[in-house]
Amino acid sequence: MSSQPQNHRRSFRTLPLRSRLALLVTTAVAVAVAAVSVAAWLLTSAQLHNELDTSLENSSAPFGSVRQALDTCLNPPSESTPGAGFAYIQVVAPSGEACVDPYSQPVKVQQEDIDVANGTTSETLHNSTTEQGVEVRVHTELIDARPFDVRALNVDPRSPLIAVSVSRPLTEIDTSLNRLALLLTALAGIGVLGAGAAGLWIARTGLKPVDRLTGAVEHVARTEDLTVRIPVEGEDEIARLSRSFNSMTAALATSRDRQAQLIADAGHELRTPLTSLRTNIELLVRSDATGRAIPPADRAALMASVKAQMTELAALIGDLQELSRPDAVGHGPLKVVALHEIAETALDRARLRGPELTFTAELEPWYVRAEPAALERAVVNVLDNAVKFSPPGGTVEVALRRGELTVRDHGPGIPAEDLPHVFERFWRSPSARALPGSGLGLSIVARTVQQAGGEIALGPAPGGGTRAVIRLPGAATPPPATP
Repeated sequence: MSSQPQNHRRSFRTLPLRSRLALLVTTAVAVAVAAVSVAAWLLTSAQLHNELDTSLENSSAPFGSVRQALDTCLNPPSESTPGAGFAYIQVVAPSGEACVDPYSQPVKVQQEDIDVANGTTSETLHNSTTEQGVEVRVHTELIDARPFDVRALNVDPRSPLIAVSVSRPLTEIDTSLNRLALLLTALAGIGVLGAGAAGLWIARTGLKPVDRLTGAVEHVARTEDLTVRIPVEGEDEIARLSRSFNSMTAALATSRDRQAQLIADAGHELRTPLTSLRTNIELLVRSDATGRAIPPADRAALMASVKAQMTELAALIGDLQELSRPDAVGHGPLKVVALHEIAETALDRARLRGPELTFTAELEPWYVRAEPAALERAVVNVLDNAVKFSPPGGTVEVALRRGELTVRDHGPGIPAEDLPHVFERFWRSPSARALPGSGLGLSIVARTVQQAGGEIALGPAPGGGTRAVIRLPGAATPPPATP
């Protein structure tokens, strides 16, 4: 039993959206039309019955008809030729017998009529039937009996009241109601058909933008062409969906271009150390294969070159892994860390890489919310750049004041035309191409600082050199520990 509704729901869901929308519109209109038709029929039926009751209550039996009804009881006719007048009139005796007007149809006497004849109630209004089975509406009331000969009713002639029933057939109402039902059914059918046609037209018209969007999505899925754009018209939900689709394809196109560029740049950067490494290894293999030993000094230099190239490759692969992570995903959760302590640790590492340089540090306490390992790597990268471009015996100045970390070197500086490109991946200025590095360090620094809610800027320093400034939001005192 329960599987049938589920099958109906599944079959409905498998219909095209246009068909479902047209079917829902048709169903809604059909239900509304049916409800209005039934309500109209019921109201009309109630109104007609109320009018019939009012007409029966407000009308009284004609004097002559009552006299003729009583005469039929005193002098029964030899042949019964009942008529079919506008109303049926009969006089009801307390015993339940009825004296019927010769031109009326005899109506079955009900207990309500007998109660009126006995004086229990003054009047009554109810349904009954004729002897031929015609349903009638009956109104029985007491009238003054003194003008009539009431011997046929076996009542006291001095009694001032007798019960007279006036009834009318309900067929006239039933006929009108049946005609109304047929008319409403026809109108409902026409309305449903019109609603179906209108629903189909509305579905086709309203879903045209969806069809365009569907076609565009299918085209992108089939051809991977991310340059497709959907015309946006209006400010409705379809327009919003079209804008979202256009934004999505634009973002995907940009992401794919960046990915292709990253792969191309990574391949270019990997080619040089791999070529050099391959050449050095081939020299070592050829030396062992031919038995011609490489002089010890040359062999030591060759091995040192291989080690340096392996180190460069490892660093490049690490940088590529760092950049391959989504921007919103880090290695670990954000924590409150002491930026001055991280800067001090990074300075210790920088001193090992530039033992001939002089480092000055003025670090004020500053606490920020960031990923500790990523933030330390970012500061180390900035210091590595300062070490790399500082002249022998030069000075690297580091200062941390109110959340602003400044690293200044006294090297050649960065040309003004190169400043807009310093944070791009794999970009290196012409003067830095001969130096070790992949061109990814500052790109990683910029992303790490941005994830921590800060900003970084590079620019020329007064008197020469480069000045890197990292600004991070935070406080000079650590926040209270949560229990």
